[in-house]
Amino acid sequence: MADLKKLAEEIVGLTLLEAQELKTILKDEYGIEPAAGGAVMMAGPAGDAGGDAAEEQTEFDVILKSAGASKINVIKEVRGITGLGLKEAKELVEAGGKAVKEQVSKDEAEEIKGKLEAAGAEVELK
Repeated sequence: MADLKKLAEEIVGLTLLEAQELKTILKDEYGIEPAAGGAVMMAGPAGDAGGDAAEEQTEFDVILKSAGASKINVIKEVRGITGLGLKEAKELVEAGGKAVKEQVSKDEAEEIKGKLEAAGAEVELK
């Protein structure tokens, strides 16, 4: 029983990257996939008066709100980030309010946001 408790503590202490790697190993090597509900939800603290514990968001959409004054620089960054052609990247930038990347990790979303803001764009993470 002590071994199971130790295993449970190790699983709870995994970083997001380690948990993703564990999921991949379980799926590829043992054919075990998570239930349709997706990620395992952590129990909230006892006696939560609100009843709704805020679930930590793990996937983000990077939304380009506007290109700002340097539209050409923003188009170049969008092409580099997405791999789109010039025409498609230009259309995405000019449309505004469109997702540049969807369902990316927080680190990747922050990196993309930083690149686009450095090019002069206004960006939002959802």
